[in-house]
Amino acid sequence: MKRKTIYFTAPRQVELREESLPPLGADEVLVENFCSAISAGTEMLVYRGQFPNQADAHDKFSSDLNYPLAYGYACVGIVRETGKDVDKTWRDKLIFGFQPHTTHFVTTISNLISVPEAIPLPAEACCFLPNMETAVNLIQDAAPILGERVLVLGQGVVGLLVASLLKEFPLELLVTSDNYALRKKASLDIGVNDCFDPENTTPPSNLEVESSSQTHATHHVAYTQNTDEPKHTSAYAKIFDLTFELSGSPSAVNTAITMTTFNGRIVIGSWYGEKQAPIDLGGTFHRSRIKLISSQVSTIAPELSGRWDKARRFKIAWEALKRIQPQKWITHRFSIEEAALAYELLDKNPQETIQVVFEYTL
Repeated sequence: MKRKTIYFTAPRQVELREESLPPLGADEVLVENFCSAISAGTEMLVYRGQFPNQADAHDKFSSDLNYPLAYGYACVGIVRETGKDVDKTWRDKLIFGFQPHTTHFVTTISNLISVPEAIPLPAEACCFLPNMETAVNLIQDAAPILGERVLVLGQGVVGLLVASLLKEFPLELLVTSDNYALRKKASLDIGVNDCFDPENTTPPSNLEVESSSQTHATHHVAYTQNTDEPKHTSAYAKIFDLTFELSGSPSAVNTAITMTTFNGRIVIGSWYGEKQAPIDLGGTFHRSRIKLISSQVSTIAPELSGRWDKARRFKIAWEALKRIQPQKWITHRFSIEEAALAYELLDKNPQETIQVVFEYTL
């Protein structure tokens, strides 16, 4: 049996290869994919050749990346065949797999996640599982507090999911930021207080924010016009207790520092690959007591690992997918034969996209 798989062969070059499927082992299953989602962050670093190529004992994942490679981690498919030692009830189940973009794959049950029957979801929504798990991890690492002012830099899929989860918290203020009008609109549709363009030199207008006092009086957030600060951040300078950096741009860490208050937290969830930018840890940062938190979904924070494991976190992610229904953010669907067009769109015209998926003919 043959399958078709997308391979990255060089920076900005992809090709579709037809290859033979390995024989089905006794403890394995054959999955036929229904859809798979492209990561506009990590996967585009692979497409552009911006991933690290040096060995790193603490990052086996990125150290293993070399062209040519099949890559991807958001496949949803149906189990078509089962090995002789596999429970036959797995056959015809809808599953999720951390697999590259391919029409079919063979793997063991331990590498699959069954879509919960108790949480009915369309297959397209299930493609968002890894990003939702990432969003849950980011929220857990940040530990938002009642009444805090929170900023989310970047409203790609992960940023939108984080903002959606934060909207469920009783915050005083939830503000987001993105360069692209399409993503700003999606963020405002969630119900955030404001979404501003970080490249816009005109600060956003004053917001009336409910006070946390018992009188429920309103007040204006205290805006400053310090000429030493970038104009696009001056309206919100130093007011956020918690900031998420999810833009994929390392220079955004400076924006986060500028906008986070004394003793605030900055959760850095972006993976920058080989992209670098100077970070200003002098000036106001030196006396700010701001905490920079590195957050990555492949592990669970040590302070939580005694009570939380991956299975529990996935359960929370599935439930969140049901509430949020992120398939509304799919802007483009391509066949696997159109892979080059899909990646070119994300590379050259990201402002037109939120989530891009491959659809497979079953």
